[in-house]
Amino acid sequence: MTSRRSPWRDPLLILLGGVLGIGSTYAARTIADRGHAEADVDLFRAVRDFTQDAYVRDVSSEDLVDDALRGMVEELDPYSRYYDREQVAELDRETTGRYQGIGVVFRPPTSDGQVLFALPGSPADQAGLAVGDTLVTVDGRRVAAMEEGELVAALTDRERDRLRLRIRARDGDERDVTLQRAELVDPTVRHARVLDPGTGVGYLAIRSFSEETVGEFDRAVAELRGAGARSLVLDLRGNVGGVLRSAVRIANRFLEDGLIVSTEGRGRPVRYEADPAEATFVGTPLVVLVDGDSASASEVLGAALQDHRAAAVVGTRSYGKGMVQKMRTFVGAGGDPLSVVKLTSSYYYTPCHRNLERTVAEAWEYGITPDLWVELDEDERRVILRHLARYSPPRGDLPAIQRWEREEGVRLLDPEPNDAQLEAAVDLLRGRRPGPYRADRS
Repeated sequence: MTSRRSPWRDPLLILLGGVLGIGSTYAARTIADRGHAEADVDLFRAVRDFTQDAYVRDVSSEDLVDDALRGMVEELDPYSRYYDREQVAELDRETTGRYQGIGVVFRPPTSDGQVLFALPGSPADQAGLAVGDTLVTVDGRRVAAMEEGELVAALTDRERDRLRLRIRARDGDERDVTLQRAELVDPTVRHARVLDPGTGVGYLAIRSFSEETVGEFDRAVAELRGAGARSLVLDLRGNVGGVLRSAVRIANRFLEDGLIVSTEGRGRPVRYEADPAEATFVGTPLVVLVDGDSASASEVLGAALQDHRAAAVVGTRSYGKGMVQKMRTFVGAGGDPLSVVKLTSSYYYTPCHRNLERTVAEAWEYGITPDLWVELDEDERRVILRHLARYSPPRGDLPAIQRWEREEGVRLLDPEPNDAQLEAAVDLLRGRRPGPYRADRS
């Protein structure tokens, strides 16, 4: 994942972060010298206390410590991150691919509580929540009286496993349901469909890489094959990365042997080799779509397939994030996570030993250079990325959603956007020469 440096709240916090960063450097160099280490801690405490006493408004000690640690870590490079207690839950969802909830996708705005569709197998699906249902109350609280964000907070509250909902159907009938929140998979594989039944071109997008992505990918490809797909467009546009191992395993689906990626840092290099037993889709005609937001683990996947000539890459140059982060959780006295540090630990290299990192002077060219360069203008790109970010409705719910659109004269699902990059990928898999396309690489 590409990380963004959090802005400092106040100028004094910059001083505090710098002091702690200096102190951590001294401690690392003289780990056996307790005098230096204790002096660093004393200096930190002195600046913290001075800030709390003299600053123009109250600042909590917890906020000062979080900002100091954030400064120490995030000044190292653009990718290292410090996550405080409030950010740990979201990081866990991104990494594991799971979250606690009921499994509903709402019609915008979410605060209205109107169900667009329920995720298959979710508590909402099992309780019978249907397209067009509206949540009237949650545990007796009227949804219409809730402030922005309160509905989502009520449905994901970890203190409440069972929820009592009052539901109004589109025909006005109301009913009460009680459901149990559950741990759900946040889908990272979306929009799977057969684009061209005649030639068997299948398509799916991977939005990010979590620990669940490989299983999602395998199931989606199996369904596409069952629907007649014989080739595949794998869309990695807008995918900023995630769990490296998941990207490696998906690359392995198309590679029977050889190196997939290596990571090299201060320790011994680590090599990820293809396992023949996992190469379940070897020989599948494949096109990979990338753009300037394809980064990190998505570049590992695209570059491995490109270097081994297992896929043609179409689009524009990828972002160029060739660094790997290691994460460590720091817990409190009760065992609860207080923070997580994600620290750059190594560079990754493609099978041809390319380093794609944009900040490294000795890198080849940053990012992946497509085999077929197809430009989009910014408006086209924005519409496509917005479409890719949306959840895919279950096929069985499409008739009800389309009927709702006709009856109310509204657009609930965006139409498939015009997409020259996807058209070029499909043409390649049909055996045609793509074009015309924009060839300006500036």
